[in-house]
Amino acid sequence: MSLTDLTLTDALAKLRSREISSQELTQAYLDRIQQIEPKIKSYITVTPERALEQAKQADERRANGEDAPLLGIPVAIKDILTTEGIQSTAGSRILEGFVPPYSATAVTCMFNSGAVMLGKANTDEFAMGSSTENSGYGTTHNPWDLDRIPGGTSGGSAAAVAAKLALGALGTDTGGSIRQPGAMCGVVGLKPSYGRVSRYGAIAFASSLDQIGPLARNVRDTASILQVIAGHDPLDSTSMNVPVPDYSKSLIPEVKGLKIGVPKEYFTEGMQPEVESAVHAAIDLLRSMGAQIQEISLPHTDYGIPVYYLVAPAEASANLARYDGVRYGPREAAKEMFDSYKATRGRRFGAEVKRRIMLGTYALSAGYYDAYYLKAQKVRTLIKGDFEKAFADVDVICCPVAPRTAWKIGEKVNDPLQMYLEDVFTVPTSLSGICGISVPCGFDKLNLPIGLQIIGPAFGEEKILHAAYAYEQATEWHKQLPTL
Repeated sequence: MSLTDLTLTDALAKLRSREISSQELTQAYLDRIQQIEPKIKSYITVTPERALEQAKQADERRANGEDAPLLGIPVAIKDILTTEGIQSTAGSRILEGFVPPYSATAVTCMFNSGAVMLGKANTDEFAMGSSTENSGYGTTHNPWDLDRIPGGTSGGSAAAVAAKLALGALGTDTGGSIRQPGAMCGVVGLKPSYGRVSRYGAIAFASSLDQIGPLARNVRDTASILQVIAGHDPLDSTSMNVPVPDYSKSLIPEVKGLKIGVPKEYFTEGMQPEVESAVHAAIDLLRSMGAQIQEISLPHTDYGIPVYYLVAPAEASANLARYDGVRYGPREAAKEMFDSYKATRGRRFGAEVKRRIMLGTYALSAGYYDAYYLKAQKVRTLIKGDFEKAFADVDVICCPVAPRTAWKIGEKVNDPLQMYLEDVFTVPTSLSGICGISVPCGFDKLNLPIGLQIIGPAFGEEKILHAAYAYEQATEWHKQLPTL
């Protein structure tokens, strides 16, 4: 058995018992990255020297009698998160070569807990996309089928975990960007509630939606990473000062009496039949384990996509105005200042980023703000109200993560609307600021993974971890890994 076959929990146990060292474990991952990474392209930047130095420090800390939640564990960090002294690009050529002078709070939490950074994972540019095809540094490939997308925008993080190129990873979720690639790569991905994890140091896309969260091979590993990054941060004004529970206590294999809502709006025409049947089978299993299943309605679901694609581009338009080649990244030469701005943004932003900036700027422009952005925010409140009403009756909600499994690379790049519709089951959760987790629940006839989405109320991460863990312990899906 290779060291890279170990789960995070198992690896931590072997590190604590001194059966293995962090340097041995980290080197095993670096060797595998050298071997497998060219096929997957899950990383933008690999940091072997930094990783081995952090692994050495972890071993020294352990030798001195110290312990920490992730001491010596090799992980990947999505390249949307700043890392002091290491290039941080957000997947964009406009930030090529940008080396930040500080690390994101979530990254600092990982380092303080002893995690070892293997590198910066690939992402759609500025976290805009559903397939990791919009990166300025190449497309990431799904480890289950190299001709298919890994999902997005945390596709690099999800693919790295699935391909055993990292024991866990940090991603970000704005409209489904942790849960959807988690489902498509057959790993666990958790979007925390808005305000549960500090956004400080996350390169902003849509500030009222962005949230940092973990990806790992199973629910327990995911909970371990969440435990490290959750908590109040005075550097982030949107970070909530609420207690962080011990998530390990939520990992109970029984669900007797748990009330699970199944939204009728989330099983729609046009869904891939295998996705629908796998999710229904997962819900039936939870019922057989003693959970109480009831149909619920989330009546404003159909408005989720149009609301999201007004709110998110509007916020992106404002956030990305700062990138002009003056303060960050390379600058295109020109005689006049505005010509330099135009050339830098025109040549270094990708097509999807330009599309969203234009959409957002239009929605915010004089005469259109009330008709578009303000109205979208009002409908967003209705969507949030649907969930609040549902959670008055149920503990969690179970539904699909995405309407279909991973599609072929290039299949949807020329049809943005079809790409946007892939987020139909994840966007409402993000708009509402609540939490959700994707857990493997089966495969289609092409052996592509399918994910079950479990949604909880704001700051209800214990509830979704409980339901996800109980389901996972009753199945074997999470133990299956791609053969590369």
